[in-house]
Amino acid sequence: MADSLPSSSSKLVYFVVIPLILASALVLILNQKPSTTYSWPDSGAPPPVSAKDRELTSWAPPPPTAAATMEDQIVEKNYSDLERAEASLARARARIQEAQRSNQTSYDPDYVPSGPMYRNPNAFHRSYLEMEKLFRIYVYEDGDPPLFHYSKSLGILGIEGILIHHIEISNFRTRDPGKAHVFFVPISAQSIANYAYVIHNRAWSPLQNIARDYVNLISTKYPYWNRTLGHDHFMLACHDWAPKISKGVPLLFKNSIRVLCNANTSEGFKPSVDVSMPEIYLPGGKMDGLIGGPPPSTRSVLVFYSGGVHGYIRQILMDQWKDKDPEVQIHEYLPRNMSYYGMFRKSKYCICPSGWEVASPRTVEALYTGCVPVLLKDHYAKPFDDVLDWSKFSVDIRVSQIPELKNVLKAIPEERYIEMQRIGVEVRRHFEVNFPPKRYDVFHMILHSIWLRRMNVQLHDTYEN
Repeated sequence: MADSLPSSSSKLVYFVVIPLILASALVLILNQKPSTTYSWPDSGAPPPVSAKDRELTSWAPPPPTAAATMEDQIVEKNYSDLERAEASLARARARIQEAQRSNQTSYDPDYVPSGPMYRNPNAFHRSYLEMEKLFRIYVYEDGDPPLFHYSKSLGILGIEGILIHHIEISNFRTRDPGKAHVFFVPISAQSIANYAYVIHNRAWSPLQNIARDYVNLISTKYPYWNRTLGHDHFMLACHDWAPKISKGVPLLFKNSIRVLCNANTSEGFKPSVDVSMPEIYLPGGKMDGLIGGPPPSTRSVLVFYSGGVHGYIRQILMDQWKDKDPEVQIHEYLPRNMSYYGMFRKSKYCICPSGWEVASPRTVEALYTGCVPVLLKDHYAKPFDDVLDWSKFSVDIRVSQIPELKNVLKAIPEERYIEMQRIGVEVRRHFEVNFPPKRYDVFHMILHSIWLRRMNVQLHDTYEN
């Protein structure tokens, strides 16, 4: 009879330990809340460890070991897919913070980020390595081209089609939604504008309805959108109309990660949630002949710009400087004896102004050719600004400073210009488009920006709440 009674240690496990574990997990699940701010810790400062991070890191279940008890394994199996994803992100977050805290440098056979262009090179490098190891993207397969899963890869908006294609064939893609950290909504804003827009019809609703119908489809067919109200979903678009199209789907506009070329904070772009994508024009669809330029000592032109008068900023630039100074080469239409890319390579500084919208391929063209970008924009969220310190390789000019453009640039010491030019040459690896993609190039930097924003939000399952 005595042999059938449970031992005191068994009583402790069944009536004390297991209830405590389950109660703790339930409390943590119910208390999870999405973060509304994004911050990358300043270089040299101790990383902030929020209560959210401490909770999730301490809650994250360790990998089962040979010594794990049967009860531990049962509890481990009760975690949902979303909880497992949150646990893996919490562990990655802790490793990134530790790399920053201890100033660790990780081994990398290809490239170790260093230099003043990085806000925190060790944190960025550890985060990038964690992304390569862990990050998984599920791509919804519903929807037929050209409105879904496809976008043109040529022209000024071609980066949209290139990146959609790269995502769908990349090693980051998982066919198992249970293993995904984010879900890609493969809507092509460029294709919607090309194929669904009716000329002279100023109504946005027909274009927005396409995006709304797709989200309604995936939210009724699959559980993942409703599970987080779209917080772990992202869209990618380079067309100027993408913000307006996404605004027709309130949760997509408010909650989801929108990867946009038109990263205009005055039109609802949220740097804490959304990702600024550089607009990149590749003549012929490749980088052939675009990369490289002469050293600073051979650049005879102070500043260059050529382009159409789209928007008030360019109009002011033309009114003040068009054809008025040989050192300030500002043109609406380039003279026949001038080469566009040749002028980039002859110039120290290249104006990258907003047009009708904030995006412009000139920023990347300047970096490719060794010309220091002069950003003449309002309300623009710079690409990869959470990782890169743009002040080290570009110049910001306010609209009010356009009349003093020459004096402002002349006032920059020669040593600082040479340093900015040198850093720009180094940093352009992060803006290069490769076929297939290479580590640290623009494809991987955009994925890293999505990865950072996914790590910055702690999600719970709305069904369980």
